[in-house]
Amino acid sequence: MARYTGPKFKLSRRLGISLSGTGKELKRPFPPGQHGANQRRKMSNYGMQLQEKQKLRHMYGLGEKQFRTLFSKAQKMQGIAGENFMFLLECRLDNLVYRLGFANSRAGARQLVAHGHVTVNGKKVDIASYQVSPGDVIGLRERSRGLSSVKEALENRTHLPAYVEYNEAAVEGKFIRLPERAELSQDIDEKQIVEFYNR
Repeated sequence: MARYTGPKFKLSRRLGISLSGTGKELKRPFPPGQHGANQRRKMSNYGMQLQEKQKLRHMYGLGEKQFRTLFSKAQKMQGIAGENFMFLLECRLDNLVYRLGFANSRAGARQLVAHGHVTVNGKKVDIASYQVSPGDVIGLRERSRGLSSVKEALENRTHLPAYVEYNEAAVEGKFIRLPERAELSQDIDEKQIVEFYNR
């Protein structure tokens, strides 16, 4: 399945979650459409599980096949499958570029990576799904540090997670440790996603 390229605000309102992280989409907290405010349908267990899966998939901007493959990897790891899955998503290079504030969105971060602007431990990496390990240093190539989009994103950054640290002088960040579940989105019920794939 190809990546979703339709209207993001409509998708956010349908899923009931801010996919951009700004919350602007949810000024009207009901599904889009003429009858959106009047919908009172009771959702089945399958519907709720599917919705949680779609929330997380669209939040990180992954296709279904890639999402499912990563879930299979999380199931084989020790610990709780749902939490492991969220940690693997958080360790993606495009996500950490976004978390460090080099881009305003995950889609923008993915573009930065794909265009060869990002380095990991000093080496260029242009694969958005690259799994970053704790201790790795994420930076920008020297010629990419002056990009107006990067400067604007860094100026507008409002939050830096505790599991990354940013060195302003070197324009690079370090992935210190794996995140804790409490530090990730509380809008996602990962147990529902595990049940969806295990049904």
